[in-house]
Amino acid sequence: MSEPFFSMTAEEDLPRTIRREREARERQARERQAHALMPLAERDAPGATVTGIDVPFPKLVIFGIKAVFAAIPALLALTAVLWLLGQGLQSFFPQLLKLKIDIQIYSPQAAAEYRIPQRPPR
Repeated sequence: MSEPFFSMTAEEDLPRTIRREREARERQARERQAHALMPLAERDAPGATVTGIDVPFPKLVIFGIKAVFAAIPALLALTAVLWLLGQGLQSFFPQLLKLKIDIQIYSPQAAAEYRIPQRPPR
């Protein structure tokens, strides 16, 4: 009986390990070519690790205060956008108003406002 003939030219006839090895070599060649095309400054830049930041405490406090004052307009804008969104939802879904009242009833402060008046004893 003669031995089977395996064609090494067809892609699907190659064993999986040979295909993977060839794909790995092609990938490495593409990476080398891309590395060669990179600018010199990007290619040889050393990695950096930040180990600490030395900021005087008063400057850090001033930065925090500035951040708080900068956040106020952003919070106002966010409040306005959310209020407009709520008004839009209420206009399209009027049943949300009933849900809003139901939710407010369960809060202790609002519960006193919506409590059913009791009849005086006879």
